[in-house]
Amino acid sequence: MTPVRVGTAITLRGLRKRYGDVVAVDGVDLVVAPGEVVALLGPNGAGKSTTIDMLLGLTAPDDGDVSVFGLAPHEAVTRGVVGAMLQEAALPEDATVAEVVGMVGSLHDDPLPTAEVLRRSGIVDVANRRCAKLSGGQRQRTRFAIALVGNPDLLVLDEPTTAMDVSARKEFWTSMREFTDQGRTVLFATHYLEEAEEFADRVVLMRGGKIVADGTVAAVREAASGRTVRATLPGADRERLAALPGVTAASVRGDRIELVCTDADAAARALLIEFPRAKDLEVSSVGLEAAFLALTSEQEQR
Repeated sequence: MTPVRVGTAITLRGLRKRYGDVVAVDGVDLVVAPGEVVALLGPNGAGKSTTIDMLLGLTAPDDGDVSVFGLAPHEAVTRGVVGAMLQEAALPEDATVAEVVGMVGSLHDDPLPTAEVLRRSGIVDVANRRCAKLSGGQRQRTRFAIALVGNPDLLVLDEPTTAMDVSARKEFWTSMREFTDQGRTVLFATHYLEEAEEFADRVVLMRGGKIVADGTVAAVREAASGRTVRATLPGADRERLAALPGVTAASVRGDRIELVCTDADAAARALLIEFPRAKDLEVSSVGLEAAFLALTSEQEQR
């Protein structure tokens, strides 16, 4: 097996791309270290696909630089350093799954064994089936096998589990863990926020061609709307709660109170001092979906 490469896996500097009057990508800077699993999120038109296209050398940037392990995108793809799984990639309809995977593997210097790739991709049972007869989920897993067979150091996946059922998605991510446990790097775009929350080391949110948040899931949640303090407090006064330090909003529902906070620690301390009868205290971050909506909403666009 080829040793995993060292150095920066992905470097994007000042990346810009226009299509007529539309600015698809507007000054993107991104550095991904080897071994990171990075989820790229954003609404339609955020610039995710264009960024991936420039990373793979499918589209030339108007401005800025792209490198993959220090190589230009086209060279990285040619050498098999990067493998890509794109949603709309066509498959030869008359060839079997095993034939396609084997053929692609033969184009690389150090491919993984076809049998191993079929196993990892969860398509052993359809290995001898012609691509024309595959379901949507089976096509996606075949595309994954094609991306994997070249034994790349970096996998770039565009909506990898689209058309897969729950069981197939679980098998897919189990396979991905095998890949990343070897120190390989993954960048994946997805609209399944729970996948990003569960499998990504890092989340990059795009909006309007720009990166609006970049960090761990916890950091992105915090950037969106801080944390929430909940407690049981009979007879609570909403206005007094809203005046506590670190609180931006307060609500009362029966005996339960909820405080939206910029400083949850200060709010919790003040709550217990001013309302000693408060109990069942909980402090939690917002979910990734709420962070995603807050950071990519139309209302927040400039």
